Amino acid sequence: MGRLNKLPNGVRYPSHQEWRLLKKLPKWWLLGTLVFSTPLVHAWWQHGDLLTHDVERTAMFLGLLFTFWFFIGAMIIGLIVIIIMKGPGYVSDPYYLPKEDKALENPPQR
Repeated sequence: MGRLNKLPNGVRYPSHQEWRLLKKLPKWWLLGTLVFSTPLVHAWWQHGDLLTHDVERTAMFLGLLFTFWFFIGAMIIGLIVIIIMKGPGYVSDPYYLPKEDKALENPPQR
């Protein structure tokens, strides 16, 4: 038996939105990164040091930036899982059950 044998008569579902969304994610990532990092870059440009001026604002925008990155990463993982699951099915190696012992099915009553 070779590797990755396709399941006979397996159904492969057509792709719908997942490829379009996956192709748009780099653009969304760049746009969101620019939106959330622009106030940080502006504050750094004006004051030179982010930790001495307005620490709460810096922490808020860094938190939003990292949360956005996490969201985009989770979307990528989810879309890849959908693409894999819509693909063809594969046959795994057979697992033969051990022989059944008929004496164990009906134990004697006491």
